[in-house]
Amino acid sequence: MDAPVAYRASEGIARSHHLRGAHWRDQQGHRGHAATLGIVIPAVGKWRRRFVQPRMAGLLEEPRVGASRQISEAAVEAAIRTTLESRPKHATHWSTRALAKKTGLGQGTVSRIWRAFGMQPHRVETCKRSADPQFIETVRDIVSVYRDPPDRTLALCVDDKSQIQALDRTQPLWPMQPGQGARRTHDSLRHRTVSLFAVLDAKTGEIIGRREARHRSREFRKGLDQIERSVPADLDVHLVLDNCGTRKTAPIRQ
Repeated sequence: MDAPVAYRASEGIARSHHLRGAHWRDQQGHRGHAATLGIVIPAVGKWRRRFVQPRMAGLLEEPRVGASRQISEAAVEAAIRTTLESRPKHATHWSTRALAKKTGLGQGTVSRIWRAFGMQPHRVETCKRSADPQFIETVRDIVSVYRDPPDRTLALCVDDKSQIQALDRTQPLWPMQPGQGARRTHDSLRHRTVSLFAVLDAKTGEIIGRREARHRSREFRKGLDQIERSVPADLDVHLVLDNCGTRKTAPIRQ
């Protein structure tokens, strides 16, 4: 690297260390540079020495003080592989103590490795892969309605809650009194169930709903007819539904 290029590179690196406007080739001295840049005199001397002696390599970050690293990359990889690809005997998942005993590492080391890689073996979340062969096309269609909606379009989220139980207590409720909260019996009388059909307009918050005694495609079709009557005729309606069986019958698909 020739002198002008090296000078420009060193000046750029110096600016990253808050030495803006430094002219390394003039004769101002440490005190003049410190006053110009608003930094302490030892900082000017430090970076000048680091550049004069090894040139550009001196501006790179040096090894920090403190104890050197004791855990190798292979040991970290072995701990991660053991966590992901195996299980301990007589247990459902690894604990820090069990994995430390297995790998020969310390419990604190195992805990730091797990935190660094975002691993929590004790947690299990629920998920399910869709069996819909057109799942990707369906997701793209739903996302496009929200991200790039067509003109004169109304997007509605449709859901229903079936078999809602109407409960009543076997005795009247005792009201709250000073020093004593309200009380009720532990047993209840079960009445018939009811199904709730609801439609949410995510933009306005408006809800279109109806109650039905049963949960069949016939009742679901009544809910769709109510949407048709409630929405202006000049709007195209996009419904976001789940894959409940009541949506798959012939009257609904028509």
